[in-house]
Amino acid sequence: MAAERRDGTTTITEHEAAQVERANASGRTPVVFVHGLWLLPSSWDRWAELFETAGYVALTPGWPDDPETTAQATAHPEVFAHKSTGQVADHFAAIVGSLAEKPAVIGHSLGGLLAQILAGRALAAVSVAIDAEVSVRSAQQPGQPAARGTADLRPVPLRLR
Repeated sequence: MAAERRDGTTTITEHEAAQVERANASGRTPVVFVHGLWLLPSSWDRWAELFETAGYVALTPGWPDDPETTAQATAHPEVFAHKSTGQVADHFAAIVGSLAEKPAVIGHSLGGLLAQILAGRALAAVSVAIDAEVSVRSAQQPGQPAARGTADLRPVPLRLR
């Protein structure tokens, strides 16, 4: 689990720091997988393996204070509470910002929204939001112009190298 600072935010875990170090040393394009609410980083294991086989370096960081196992998550569901979307996005931004190269960011469900937030912060080379809860366009208030720098979000076929 991540260490907590006085302001309630979390730091990058040793496991996440090791993934960043491995990605930076690899010379390969990093792909960061962001899981949704009530899931764990291990939910991306098969996809991470597929992308590694295709020549990318995969990172599967957790949310702040994610338990290591589903058994721990079941025993202590309270660790998922009391975090804002912004705090979770800041945690991922710290991880992505530690990479030597802008990554592709792939997120599912609420992780898809986080991928869009990271893209909006110009931290991703490309982002994929799978079944995202909210899109940038639907979050826009009626009568307000689109935020500057937002991408045209549309389905794009995935092609592995």
